[in-house]
Amino acid sequence: MRQLIRLNTAGMHCIGAYLAKPTGKPKGGIVVVQEIFGVTQHIRTVADDFAEEGYTAIAPAFFDFVENDVELDYDHAGMERGKSLALETGLDRAVEAVASAAESIASSGKIGVVGYCWGGTVALLAAQRLGLSAVSYYGARNAGFLDQPLQAPVMFHFGAKDRSITTDVVQKHRDAYPDAPVHVYEHAGHAFNRDIDHTHYDPIGAPLALQRTLAFFAQHLANAA
Repeated sequence: MRQLIRLNTAGMHCIGAYLAKPTGKPKGGIVVVQEIFGVTQHIRTVADDFAEEGYTAIAPAFFDFVENDVELDYDHAGMERGKSLALETGLDRAVEAVASAAESIASSGKIGVVGYCWGGTVALLAAQRLGLSAVSYYGARNAGFLDQPLQAPVMFHFGAKDRSITTDVVQKHRDAYPDAPVHVYEHAGHAFNRDIDHTHYDPIGAPLALQRTLAFFAQHLANAA
């Protein structure tokens, strides 16, 4: 089942969310955290795909804190607008929204988080602050938070050709969290999971990253419920 719902967040601010439910009993729940472009068709498809794998997936519309129903194009104008909205929304409010989203699907079992780009850093913060198992895809803002301890397991995915996340920054993740899997994909750049954008999508790295992500959630959600 796919539907749009409303979430009450901290301060009683109501934001939208895309909810995808699996057929049958859920293995657990996954909060899907968007890039800076909003809850786009790509993000909805990501949620749908996790639902097909047996998880209740919810993608909160974080930018509703600032402007409702944001869905930006993957171009320069969309990027600049998205950066502005992400800054105005703020990471603290984003983490609060993750907590609200997780609570809304708590009946599904144990809850995890997966995030992409801006959302990759939100996912890391959710592991640090909320104790939710998290998968962080190319979180370009992670570096400023690597001094904070984890309260739950985390997996990281990076592209070797990502100009915004250099090899020394990737190494800082390994140094900060020696027990966390850090995967680097040789032919991938930034946003390599975005399969509707052929300038960024990596047809080799993205499926492998998803396979590893599903194995991570199977270990920490489905088998730990």
